[in-house]
Amino acid sequence: MAIKQVYSLQETKLVAGDFKKQLGSFSPSVVLFFASVSHDHSLLNTELQKAFPGAKIFGCSTAGEIVTGKMLSNAVVCMCFDKETIADAHIEVLENIASEDRVPETFKKFETYFKTPIKDMDVSQYVGIILIDGMSGAEERVMDRIGNLTDISFIGGSAGDDLQFKKTFVSSGGKAYSGAAVLALLKPVNGFDFLKTQSFSSTGKKLKATDVDETARTVHAFDGKPAMQAYAQVLGVSLADAGQKFMTNPVGLKVGEEFYVRSPQQPQGQSLRFYCNIKKGMELDVLVSRDIVQDTRIALDAKKKELGLIRGIIDFHCILRTLELRQKNQCDAYGKLFEGIPAIGFSTYGEEFIGHINQTSTMLIFK
Repeated sequence: MAIKQVYSLQETKLVAGDFKKQLGSFSPSVVLFFASVSHDHSLLNTELQKAFPGAKIFGCSTAGEIVTGKMLSNAVVCMCFDKETIADAHIEVLENIASEDRVPETFKKFETYFKTPIKDMDVSQYVGIILIDGMSGAEERVMDRIGNLTDISFIGGSAGDDLQFKKTFVSSGGKAYSGAAVLALLKPVNGFDFLKTQSFSSTGKKLKATDVDETARTVHAFDGKPAMQAYAQVLGVSLADAGQKFMTNPVGLKVGEEFYVRSPQQPQGQSLRFYCNIKKGMELDVLVSRDIVQDTRIALDAKKKELGLIRGIIDFHCILRTLELRQKNQCDAYGKLFEGIPAIGFSTYGEEFIGHINQTSTMLIFK
């Protein structure tokens, strides 16, 4: 029974061979990879399929990669599962997600494969992974649809492209797709758990969205003022410096005692585009970041104590957290948090877990 993680910094055509060499005699039945857009994703898929012909392979492009002990760039990271770890899995591609609702037909395919109606599947026995085009703007809609059709947890991330914001890829069955999502339904042998960390507190200051283009995830005005101007004023900085505060001062929607973070992506003139939807009339707290490494260490230690043994971790880690770690020279310290545990992850354009969220580390843990 094993989960193995490997990574490669080789050129694309050599990556699969490098993985094969590192894995030795290990024969995976499921392979998950995260790869920089500096790689040719069509070629990478072809080579991985050749290297592991009996495996179910899926993955996506990134804005940075994570593997046990390290945070990387321009790399490919990979997690391999054997039959003793994942009893069964089925993977489907949903194309044209911006304009078509493919979730119901995908769930029918899951039912056919597992020979069980989705509503009868034991939520403690099955877990879903979603990898979705990070430029599609379709995450909320797809996650809402999934949530309406099943209680099975789907966790994942929005594919990145190293902050080019041009084209991202999701992959399955030897092919790379854009404008698509990949849904994988897994049946782990020993169960699973989740861990979500977000390192923010409220400043006590608030902004109310008064003019919003929800489709474009763009706020034109907070409190009746141009969005960038209002954001800069509440933080007491100049308009020119406001963009430097996006990482450390996002906004958050408070639900109960928890904040659901909404991260600014980029200015659009005087408007402000976000990684997540903001609705007109939403009152948002202005947040301030805490120490990401310390917060994650505390949360991981608590989870280790609770579970006793962690066999593997997949970390869907927001790009804005990665940028903050780089700015504070903490990437090595963050990578080292996962030492001794098979782990991979990637810097996302948003995390999927009970909806579409931002500026979290959202992790799937294999017991």
